[in-house]
Amino acid sequence: MSDIFSDIDVSGFPDDALPDHQKYEHPLVQRYATKEMSSIFSPAMKFTTWRKLWLALATAEQELGLDISNEQLQQMKDQLYNIDFEKANEYESKFRHDVMGHVHAFGDVA
Repeated sequence: MSDIFSDIDVSGFPDDALPDHQKYEHPLVQRYATKEMSSIFSPAMKFTTWRKLWLALATAEQELGLDISNEQLQQMKDQLYNIDFEKANEYESKFRHDVMGHVHAFGDVA
């Protein structure tokens, strides 16, 4: 099994990563949710979780023999928290699909 995940915190993300997107915005959240609950449902948590899943998938595919280099996996790992939300929104508008918008935005940096 690859050790690419050995130092990734799968339960969250660094406090200094994506500071403008660490809180889920909704009127009910502002009134009733705890800070922790708001963080769990935040865009930062959602999209970094997607990226961690895509890295896990690519790692598994490499182990099964697909032509994915360690350098490509490292690039993905290095860019987990580098999310261009504006670019992802542009792609989402183009493809009319939120996941594909973020897949392409991730592909731009990794």
